[in-house]
Amino acid sequence: MSKWVYSFGGGNSDGRAEMRNLLGGKGANLAEMASIGLPVPPGFTITTEVCTHYTQNGGYPEGLEAQVQQALAAVEQDLDMRFGAVETPLLVSVRSGARVSMPGMMDTVLNLGLNDETVEGLARKSGDARFAYDSYRRFIQMFGDVVLGVDHGHFEEILELAKEDKGVELDTDLTAEDWKSVIEQYKARVKEETGEAFPQDPQDQLWKAVAAVFGSWSNQRARTYRRLHNIPEEWGTAVNVQAMVFGNMGEDCATGVAFTRDPSTGENAFYGEYLVNAQGEDVVAGIRTPQNLTVEGKQKNGSDLPAMEEVMPEVFGQLCKVRDRLEAHYTEMQDIEFTVQSGTLYMLQTRTGKRTAAAALKIATEMVEEGLIGEAEAVRRVDPAALDQLLHPTLDPSAERKVIAKGLPASPGAASGQVVFSADRAEALGQEGRRVILCRVETSPEDIHGMHAAQGILTTRGGMTSHAAVVARGMGRPCVAGAGELRIDYQTGKMRVRDIEISEGDVVTLDGATGEVMQGEVATIQPELTGDFAKLMAWADRIRSMKVRTNAETPADCRTAVKFGCEGIGLCRTEHMFFDAERIVAVREMILADTVEARRKALARILPMQRQDFVEIFKIMSGLPVTVRLLDPPLHEFLPHGEAEMQEVAAAAGAPLEQVRQRSAQLEENNPMLGHRGCRLGITYPEIYEMQARAIFEAAVEVQRETGGTVEPEVMIPLVATQRELEILKSLVDETAQAVFAESGQTVAYLVGTMIELPRAALCADEIAADAEFFSFGTNDLTQTVFGLSRDDAGSFLPAYEAQGIVKQDPFITLDPKGVGQLVSIATEKGRSVRRDIKLGICGEHGGDPASIRFCQSVGLDYVSCSPYRVPIARLAAAQAALEESERDV
Repeated sequence: MSKWVYSFGGGNSDGRAEMRNLLGGKGANLAEMASIGLPVPPGFTITTEVCTHYTQNGGYPEGLEAQVQQALAAVEQDLDMRFGAVETPLLVSVRSGARVSMPGMMDTVLNLGLNDETVEGLARKSGDARFAYDSYRRFIQMFGDVVLGVDHGHFEEILELAKEDKGVELDTDLTAEDWKSVIEQYKARVKEETGEAFPQDPQDQLWKAVAAVFGSWSNQRARTYRRLHNIPEEWGTAVNVQAMVFGNMGEDCATGVAFTRDPSTGENAFYGEYLVNAQGEDVVAGIRTPQNLTVEGKQKNGSDLPAMEEVMPEVFGQLCKVRDRLEAHYTEMQDIEFTVQSGTLYMLQTRTGKRTAAAALKIATEMVEEGLIGEAEAVRRVDPAALDQLLHPTLDPSAERKVIAKGLPASPGAASGQVVFSADRAEALGQEGRRVILCRVETSPEDIHGMHAAQGILTTRGGMTSHAAVVARGMGRPCVAGAGELRIDYQTGKMRVRDIEISEGDVVTLDGATGEVMQGEVATIQPELTGDFAKLMAWADRIRSMKVRTNAETPADCRTAVKFGCEGIGLCRTEHMFFDAERIVAVREMILADTVEARRKALARILPMQRQDFVEIFKIMSGLPVTVRLLDPPLHEFLPHGEAEMQEVAAAAGAPLEQVRQRSAQLEENNPMLGHRGCRLGITYPEIYEMQARAIFEAAVEVQRETGGTVEPEVMIPLVATQRELEILKSLVDETAQAVFAESGQTVAYLVGTMIELPRAALCADEIAADAEFFSFGTNDLTQTVFGLSRDDAGSFLPAYEAQGIVKQDPFITLDPKGVGQLVSIATEKGRSVRRDIKLGICGEHGGDPASIRFCQSVGLDYVSCSPYRVPIARLAAAQAALEESERDV
């Protein structure tokens, strides 16, 4: 019989940390902590395989119930308590635990096992009736919401009215008798909403809670989170059933969340929050203001509330020892949850802590210096996509700013945008291309889609470990949490602080590094990429085998890419130069000309401008290779629109307006992306490519003469489908180069190659390689032609394809390995069979996507090329890909 249940606790465990695929991250780490002797309440894990079975079959596998009862009996024996007993009631928590952390996305039930009888036994056993009935109301509230589907707002309404009637603000101010009244109202509301009484049988409660946790794997917020973080649907979640320990039994009890290092800055300082006389959900939900663990943290945050270090010094000392032990054992920064019951410390969770990119860099580099890990492991540890947080502007410290409120600096970075008060609104405006700041009293897992769409997140409640803070850090969004001065009114769409009123649509700026909220937009500055960043990049560069180039054609983009460490230009798109306002009239005149002479006349005016473009680029790249793609887009795109533009072209060409109209009509295409574009332009109008080749070589000669250095132009012929197209156009480029060299008395080393962006070109790559000295895979168009999709239009239906599992990711974001990837592999193999030294690279948007970069490494490409701001991401991803490959080869 299959083993579905793994026990842990009492210094022993059936599982270990490396079994996270089966036990989920939480279950594997609970087992690991128990096995190394940390104080873990006993319990058991139901495996992810059960989730898969439950999801596919709508029920549990044979043998599960017996294994659960056996594991539950072991917990009862360990604690000398009985599940469902009145006098010695064992209560349990039921929590999810996927193999990767998905904070707040799935469901949890605490205090399970309480009913109208066991609550009385708990009151007698603990000697604290208030604690017992507080626990029971918490259970009804959580079970009612998570398992029975009763909206949590019903319970909150009853609770708020109860506090109002008693004239108190905090839950802790209510007595046992108050809680008894609340409980009766809760149960009545459950029956009203569901038509059935609140379940009293603990076994029934347990199995319904397990089913709810498995079911939450498929809820909308979990699906959204998995889609955003590329987590496969088939992984499933484990369920952890664990004996309850109570942080809400009195003043010698507490609960908290901590990080072994600061997750915002990476500083090697114990960092976290706790609450006296509370349960764990109180800290995460931001219902009460949490207190700092350390005196240093309290001083940093300007808090008047006593630190745990002051209130519970002995327990705090034990927690510090656990912190050191966990870091030494896992050699990684840990995110831990703990409870103190009657002065005794219990560990409820440890996992690799989510952190900002700056913190990830600092932690990785400092752990190398501390001797905990090596350079290669440091490179593995940092998520390449997270570097994006460091590569964009931050607030200019000298800029004027009107600070209207201050909260906690929950996730660093700065962002300006229009205020919105709902996740749906944030998503809607984000899809329109607007920058928004999502402002909420507190966020919940249901807000995940809006948080992803927003530039930044602002909450008026919650601490540094609240839902908003943790999720924002994971997403790389700036977040200011707990800005309590602000008052948000969802009904009126207003946010107020003192005499200032902010309406939806008004612009605010957040500084997630200081916690400041500012009215209006604040100027920004470019980041300085030194220190920890430079160290990690140096280690990555020593490890990777693929080069990293950039896609750039403006001097500003070229300078940015060089600053970020690019090793050349993999795609310089000349059409972007053609669209310049000063040139477009001459370009249109050339396109609309109906004779070679007229085209050459217009091209002669464009030549010096294009040459100067290349002069600037070659100087900035300072000897690095520059791949220039000759004109690629359809002539259709350059046509004049409207009467005014046609008159402008007619005047410049000295031609009748009617002639311009007729010529424009002749060049209109029904499907221009599959029409007169790319090398087809060079074949039909060779004078265009001749002019561009002349501009390239004249610029190269000029820069080489002026600087005394070398220039490495690589001329790329786009959209080749046949060997003959490339043969004709390569001859034209070579002839032009020789003409320029003869005129100048100077030569330049250069290559001529092609962009592989059509399936036929990939399949006939051996023929094409006879003339091509390099292939650059244009995976944007290759994806379009393989799938028969328009990149510009597919966004309307691709989300539905992803939701139904037809495609796992948008193929324009992450390269499709089975279709597009297979063609890249075929072309690589065929190209090298003819020309062993052929240079192979990729220049589509996939060149900056870490998953696509891993594929490029696997097929043996020489380089990837990406946008300037993604160059560091690609450098790190290429190093990680090289490490993965070396591990596979061992």
